[in-house]
Amino acid sequence: MAKKREVYWLSDAEWEAIEPHLPQGRRGARRVDDRRVISGIMHMLRSGGRWKDCPAVYGPSTTIYNRWNRWSRQGVWERVFYALTGSTGVFTGAVDSTHIKAHRSAAGAKGGPHHHAIGTSRGGRTTKIHALSDDCGRPVAFVLTPGNAHDLAGARALLAIRQPSRKLLADRAYDAASLRNWLVERGAEPVIPPNPTRKNPHAYDRNAYRARNLIERMFCRLKDFRRIATRYDKRADIFLSAVCIAAAITGWAN
Repeated sequence: MAKKREVYWLSDAEWEAIEPHLPQGRRGARRVDDRRVISGIMHMLRSGGRWKDCPAVYGPSTTIYNRWNRWSRQGVWERVFYALTGSTGVFTGAVDSTHIKAHRSAAGAKGGPHHHAIGTSRGGRTTKIHALSDDCGRPVAFVLTPGNAHDLAGARALLAIRQPSRKLLADRAYDAASLRNWLVERGAEPVIPPNPTRKNPHAYDRNAYRARNLIERMFCRLKDFRRIATRYDKRADIFLSAVCIAAAITGWAN
């Protein structure tokens, strides 16, 4: 993403990657230039500022926010993400999760906090982002749960979306017989260190396990976006949209 005078613009390569997957042929008045609006959205996700403070160079702040909100509710950003990830073919996957602190402005959505993936624990109010990445550390699936949910719940949801066909790398929080058996039945090798409490620790591919750091680095790149590093959105679908469009552009559009 090109940086100029503290504002951000989609590069030609990024725009060419996402433009074919945006809504087309909408009736009514011609909408404001998509590239400028999405550049403004990315700027706000990265800076973490209030939507009303969006730089005027992108156009009216109400236009930027309304497009973001409307397309988030319509699932546009998720569709762009999954269109870009496509099918990576035979791959070794890694699964992991990260906690995101929920700002007080994230409270109050209809349906209650649990319905919108906000949980309470000793760390406060948090959301957990679960991700599945490919051999290159590029994300291929995301799921949100309340921060106090077990990692295995997120892993099962991720694997319902995409399945690694060679190996699955995960830390010992995922060491469960149910997950191991599920992978083996589908021809994938679990690369998961045994939990220290196991009486009979199982062997695992230590060399392959070293590549698990790629998914940790992917999370670090996502958290460069301040509206992802801290959750300000009340609705889970809005926050998931931020994760998806940031991952699509930084991980797949370049």
